[in-house]
Amino acid sequence: MTPAESGAELRRLHVDDELLQVVNVWDVVSATAVAALPETRALATASHSIAAAFGYPDGEHIPADLMLDMAGRIARAVDVPVSADLEAGYGDPGETIRRAIGEGIVGANLEDQLKPLRDAVAAVAAAVAAAGAEGVPFALNARTDAFLRGGDRPLDVRTADAIERGLAYLDAGATCVFVPGNFGEDVIADLVEGIGWRRVSVIGLPDIPPPDRLSDLGVARISYGPLTQRVALGALQDLAAMLYSGGVPPRGIRPLN
Repeated sequence: MTPAESGAELRRLHVDDELLQVVNVWDVVSATAVAALPETRALATASHSIAAAFGYPDGEHIPADLMLDMAGRIARAVDVPVSADLEAGYGDPGETIRRAIGEGIVGANLEDQLKPLRDAVAAVAAAVAAAGAEGVPFALNARTDAFLRGGDRPLDVRTADAIERGLAYLDAGATCVFVPGNFGEDVIADLVEGIGWRRVSVIGLPDIPPPDRLSDLGVARISYGPLTQRVALGALQDLAAMLYSGGVPPRGIRPLN
């Protein structure tokens, strides 16, 4: 697909009647492994996981050049649309989105870090304008940290904040609103009612309902953040421990290609 075709497809997947599941990847080999599955319709990078792969903590400590380079390597290695987790935009959301598009990225997460609403909306608008100037349909998954950074605020206050911010981000041109947090069906139903059908994106956590139920509730997308890398590294540690204790590699190891 051309970048324009890939971008249009990713935007369609976000508003389709079927829930979009994106399994987060962090390098070319993890991306090609997941992309090889017939169920994979799109991929998403995980900023935490890419930063960890380079030895950096999460939170824009990794240089933007490294993050964008890896996202581009992933996009060029697979035949499905790729959305990149670009944190808060590395100080210049518009320029970061422009550079991401140049790397073949056709969607992104952009987090608000609970900044003042006016500033957060301006960041979303800058990202949308940059994508428009590049002439590529772009799926902007505008993230609000109303729950992750909400502290001890009552649940209804955090929910209302997420809805207010989400509606403002949609008005500024975002495709959908990412509300990460470990909450159940009641909160999800309130978010969908307040923000819109197929306009809410969530992260897979223990209290989040399974995909089929999320689809029934009107959620647009579910991703898994750094959990995928943690599971992979946990399996590596388990294998190493087994080998150290005198075991041998298991039979039937699948090839990477």
